[in-house]
Amino acid sequence: MNILITSAGRRVSLIRSFQKELKKINKDSKVFATDADPVLSAACQIADDFFKVPRLDAPDYISVLMNLCKTHNISLIIPTIDTELLELAKTKEKFKQEGIEVVISSVDFVSKCRNKRVIHQFFESQNVSVAKEYEKDNYSLPLFIKPLDGSRSVDTYLIRTKEELTDYHFNNEKLMFLEYIDHDDFDEFTCDLYFSKDHTLKCVVPRKRIEVRDGEVYKALTVSNVLIPYIKKNLNKIEGAVGCLTAQFFLHKYDNEKIYAIEINPRFGGGYPLSYLSGANFTKWLIEEYLYDKSIEEKFDVWESDLLMIRYDDEVLVHGYKD
Repeated sequence: MNILITSAGRRVSLIRSFQKELKKINKDSKVFATDADPVLSAACQIADDFFKVPRLDAPDYISVLMNLCKTHNISLIIPTIDTELLELAKTKEKFKQEGIEVVISSVDFVSKCRNKRVIHQFFESQNVSVAKEYEKDNYSLPLFIKPLDGSRSVDTYLIRTKEELTDYHFNNEKLMFLEYIDHDDFDEFTCDLYFSKDHTLKCVVPRKRIEVRDGEVYKALTVSNVLIPYIKKNLNKIEGAVGCLTAQFFLHKYDNEKIYAIEINPRFGGGYPLSYLSGANFTKWLIEEYLYDKSIEEKFDVWESDLLMIRYDDEVLVHGYKD
């Protein structure tokens, strides 16, 4: 039973977590990786083997993945990048008919997550507060601007004065004008959530974001706080949600009643290694649930709080490389 991590890029820690947990169960199983340029992908070099695939927008992307899975006895696909999620959700049943499980939420839920305005509406329907969205002709400063379908903090702006606003901000229909949630008053958390096959929440790990580079956390701290019961109460069952989800929240530093949800990404986030190393073994649970059909019990108290992660750059060497 082999596993495929798609769009592997720099996700070395994610690859290693699957290698470690899979080989505990079956030492002959392998963790493969794909990328559009795998020779230059650190995660692909760490994987048991890697494959070059077309770019995500290529018409044969899905068929290439399907053939790779059939050829290499791959039973489980773990997607990792926003732009491939919807297409994999749409073809999830097609893969399943071939005995291949894709750990991806439903088309409906992935679509909600991919549109920041729609996911805000979803949060509100679950009694979860969100930052107010302004009309572009009636806003208050300071404000935060972000795209409906953005990721990795691309095309985001903190606007403090009217002079900072440009025609681009007003004319780009994808840009949302939002109430600014001040970091002086609020701490930002990314919460790793595990949802079982029946769309029920099994684990929550709040990770306080201390330092972020290019949209990915580099310094973070696990914290057992009010977000856990809050999320259990309001997001305990999400129709269509499965596997690892990352949800971002702002929590007031002095008033635990003030909580704002920002977004949900229906995939592993870049900071998941901290949750894994703290004891929240989403990797193992996915293998057990999808490859061995085991039921996952609630795991809210299995991880270590106050665990600090400080990341650093490392090297992966490729011998005999020819450009």
